[in-house]
Amino acid sequence: MSKPKIKVDIVSDVVCPWCYIGKRRIERAMNALNSKYDFEVEYHPFELNPQMPAEGVDQKQYLSAKFGGEDRYDKITAQTTATAASEGLAFDFSKQKVSPNTRNAHRIIQYAKEQGKQPAVKEAFMKAYFEQGIDLSKNENQVSVAVDAGLSKEAVEEMLSSDKGLAEVAHAERELQKLGISGVPFYIINSKYGVSGAQPSETFMQIFEDVSKEVALTGESCDNDSKDC
Repeated sequence: MSKPKIKVDIVSDVVCPWCYIGKRRIERAMNALNSKYDFEVEYHPFELNPQMPAEGVDQKQYLSAKFGGEDRYDKITAQTTATAASEGLAFDFSKQKVSPNTRNAHRIIQYAKEQGKQPAVKEAFMKAYFEQGIDLSKNENQVSVAVDAGLSKEAVEEMLSSDKGLAEVAHAERELQKLGISGVPFYIINSKYGVSGAQPSETFMQIFEDVSKEVALTGESCDNDSKDC
């Protein structure tokens, strides 16, 4: 007998710390229930700072100004790092020298869906930024991350040297904005129920178990005007 399928659409940005934390939490929930349900996961683009220059900016200066000073930066990044560690993630903000524009990363992640490799590529970009301190403003680094996750070097290089995928990412972002999504992570369950923020794994499990009921929850998240991430 086939298991019920649950569709999980995840809206996130690769430089959003709560998106990576939320990724681990929802993965833990899905793993705990994979004997009861089949899960279909798709990632959708969201740019926390679409006006970021292509070459990026100094990460610490940018976030310190956004958070309200270096002391706030130190406090927030320490707290976020501790929360990430509780989910098995080794954040290291000291390695992150550049806050990048993420449009190209989203192009690659959307292309990865066509290749059946989207989860691996999404994970690779988030790990590269938060744990390895890789400068994602540089095309050659994006190519390396994508190739290590299973994509064709030639295909990714061709994409980044052209406009391929740009219109699709922009269209997807506009459609998500029409749905009222202004912060990430945001989860759409079975194309109907919205969940905002990096909920605890137990909450995701309850949502999956009770997916027939409408859900309207709010947890920690990042948005374009956020002062805390």
